[in-house]
Amino acid sequence: MKWLAVLVLALATALPAQAETVLRRGMGTEPETLDTQCSSGEPESYIELDLLEGLLTYDAEGRPVPGAAERWTISPDGLTYTFILRADGKWSDGSPVTADDFVFSWRRLADPKTASRYAYFLNPVKNARAVAEGRLAPDALGVAARDARTLVVTLAAPAAPFLASLAHHSLYPVNPKAVQAFGDGYTQPGRYLSNGPYVLAEAVPQDHVTLVRNPYFRAATAVAVDKVIYYPTENRDTELRRFRAGELDVTYDIPEAQIAWLRQNMAAELRIAPFLSTFYFAFNLTHEPWKSEPKLRRALTLALDRDIITGKITKSGQLPAYTLVPPGTQGYDATAAQPEWASWPQSRRNEEARRLLKEAGYGPGAKPLELEIYYSTSENYRKLALAAMAMWKMILGIKAVPVNQEWRVFLDTRNRKLYRDLARVGWIGDFNDAASFLDIYRSDAGSQNHAGYADAEFDRLTAAATVERDAGRRRDLLTRAERRLVEDCILIPVYTYASHVLVSTRVQGWRDNVLNMHPSRYLSLMPPG
Repeated sequence: MKWLAVLVLALATALPAQAETVLRRGMGTEPETLDTQCSSGEPESYIELDLLEGLLTYDAEGRPVPGAAERWTISPDGLTYTFILRADGKWSDGSPVTADDFVFSWRRLADPKTASRYAYFLNPVKNARAVAEGRLAPDALGVAARDARTLVVTLAAPAAPFLASLAHHSLYPVNPKAVQAFGDGYTQPGRYLSNGPYVLAEAVPQDHVTLVRNPYFRAATAVAVDKVIYYPTENRDTELRRFRAGELDVTYDIPEAQIAWLRQNMAAELRIAPFLSTFYFAFNLTHEPWKSEPKLRRALTLALDRDIITGKITKSGQLPAYTLVPPGTQGYDATAAQPEWASWPQSRRNEEARRLLKEAGYGPGAKPLELEIYYSTSENYRKLALAAMAMWKMILGIKAVPVNQEWRVFLDTRNRKLYRDLARVGWIGDFNDAASFLDIYRSDAGSQNHAGYADAEFDRLTAAATVERDAGRRRDLLTRAERRLVEDCILIPVYTYASHVLVSTRVQGWRDNVLNMHPSRYLSLMPPG
């Protein structure tokens, strides 16, 4: 295939010669995969946002805007979405982006052979559930190409959050030619075809991922940065040292223990902003005693002092959390689902926790309990696990053991529910809507339902909210669903995140936003010196 042999040469020669602009970004962990329909981590999603463009994409403020689709219409009954693709949309080999490309990609996402953790994003689409369960073939999915530029999507029922969800990476297109030629190996440099502002030039495991400007991107002339290099650095202290040494222009995160020093010494580079994300511990409800002991789950939830964690340990803008959905979620009041005990002093919570532990038959003189807390490699996560362990030991006499795993291993452990007791979760809203947080705990959500929760009433309420077109009634349904989630104590909310990164003063165009989305296409660099 000649297009493979000449791709890199074309990318290097299609743009006028000029001084190369290079943006160096931290990405935390090594990417799990750059297969946009199989990845599930935040670092991968940032790279994929640079490589690909869905029907909708994000602007510099993290808001969903037209992407590969220039416009769309919605039928009066809310069931038919008709998208008109841009005439100048192209893949990085110069071929046009077509409606058939989206049909192929969405069928691939729904196909159980792909085993995507985000296949449920297609649940609103007609026949998507039957396809995902293997009861219908992928070509039964309610998506069709009317012509090369017209994509028609038919829903099973009206779905309020559907349009906003289309900016999510799982719904980006993959190039059928590349996937059919190379299968899962299509993600390798030289094979990966992009329709976004950049194309994959190099991927060296445990070292870096390099993207170069895509000359065929529809808005290539507006992309200021020629090359973006992502560096995995799991240790936040190491990443800070790299930034201070000038090896990074943007960090993925910062060590929380250094926040005070950074405020004093690097205030111009420090960016802290509200983030649509919640940190919590999930109980494994497929294991005992968690499956059958709600009082035990509630005891651990009450005994965790969130004020100490956010005020003494993290100290970087986080707020104590008592619900899954964070403040700032569009069209939703997160405080409406808070439990009664959220207003109690910690001393009263501790007293109630000890009472519940005794009623559950655990504690001093009763059944012993030793639990494991799973977390991915990070000094920040280690400190949080140790803090939780100390509180449960002091208040409840429960011994806990931390279990640290490398990112990919941890994801597999958590998604397959191989952890015994508790696993840390940092859930980031895939789009700015309460459904992005609540729907993952529907019984049909698959591996993203980290706790293995299954409750018919919760399912009914969230399903009703999906089809409800009145904003007030929909908000009420979602609030009732979250109250049920909180009452069942299937997870332990700890805090709502704040995004905190270091951004070089040379970087221009950075806009703080609740989704923490910062596509490289909107950034530029001032000349050094």
